[in-house]
Amino acid sequence: MLEWVLAILILIGAFFTLVGSIGLYKLSDFYMRLHGPTKASTLGVGAILIASAIHFSFKTDGVSLHEILVTLFLFITAPVSAHLMAKAAIHIKVKQVERTRQLEK
Repeated sequence: MLEWVLAILILIGAFFTLVGSIGLYKLSDFYMRLHGPTKASTLGVGAILIASAIHFSFKTDGVSLHEILVTLFLFITAPVSAHLMAKAAIHIKVKQVERTRQLEK
């Protein structure tokens, strides 16, 4: 049963990481591209890290805190860094696609 849970978490993580990577490649401007790695990839890497924490917690005698701490750090820093990059892009007036400008109004 443990292997099934780990496999599902790893597949979910791989799926979200792939979606985030495709979003980074396909979306048209900086503001849209910012969503790919910060949203989908964060969920993907988080699911893989949780699977790793569960695996090593059952494999060894103690609880694996390294992966849990990395996951918490990732979930805290990814939105903050995305917000700061977006504010910096607005400050230096990075060009937007017309479709992005229409969504602002």
